Amino acid sequence: MMMPTKTKAPSKTKAPGLRKDKAYVLRLAKEHDVRFIRLWFTDILGFLKSVAITIDELEEALEEGLGFDGSSIEGFARIDESDMLAMPDPNTFCLLPWRPKENAVARMFCDIYLPGGKPFEGDPRFVLKRNLAQASQLGYTFYVGPELEFFVFKSAEEPVPVDQGTYFDLTPLDAATDLRRDIILSMEDMGIGIEYSHHEAAPSQHEIDFRYTDALTMADNVMTYRLVVKEIAMKHGLYASFMPKPLEDTNGSGMHVNMSLFRGERNAFFEAKDKQPSINGSTPTSGSCPATRRRST
Repeated sequence: MMMPTKTKAPSKTKAPGLRKDKAYVLRLAKEHDVRFIRLWFTDILGFLKSVAITIDELEEALEEGLGFDGSSIEGFARIDESDMLAMPDPNTFCLLPWRPKENAVARMFCDIYLPGGKPFEGDPRFVLKRNLAQASQLGYTFYVGPELEFFVFKSAEEPVPVDQGTYFDLTPLDAATDLRRDIILSMEDMGIGIEYSHHEAAPSQHEIDFRYTDALTMADNVMTYRLVVKEIAMKHGLYASFMPKPLEDTNGSGMHVNMSLFRGERNAFFEAKDKQPSINGSTPTSGSCPATRRRST
């Protein structure tokens, strides 16, 4: 994936300041026959947590949040300081397209607060928002475009590949073409932009690449993507894994992250006098990291 290198900020990304208000969310839920809303957040290890409320509780949850036992969440709190609040972010309200349209299900990501109203410093989403706020004070907007790899197996019990394809192979070597198609359609139904997809180098390994957007939106998108891949794989009678190295003697999976830092409408990495992009004399960073923690499956 190539990131912009010259003068303009990404034009197809949602502006970070564009917000949905609570009244809009309530109206949208009514129009789409939403009966259940899943409130999502992550623990410090990056595992997605969820609690479902009914439509009758939505307005109160938007106003006051939802209390939960933080001591039961990995890395959140001790038993004597367990009370916490999950406050839904209206801007993340979205229907889950793999669920029935009748009595539909939606989701919202939450920010975690302590009972006194202070943001919980161990909330991964708050950590990101805090750093993005510091960058914003300096006049910067941070965009990312990840490339996420995963494996597809016949079942969760045994990692048996469903094909023997290699990099960029097409059918019949790539047996999961329809699976990737359905994943992408579900992601686009949720407003998540996808650039392209393909078979990866290892047997039964695949990659789907996101269209870049602001870092907070992308963080929510990545967590959503991991669930969508698993849900759609189950509908195909398969099991998807984001483990870094599920198979011996073949390539593992990773998440390559393309990063772009903008000041206003101009890429801060670009300087017309330099042959290579730079910022304050240093080169931009494009790093690789595991798509998930090692315990993730």
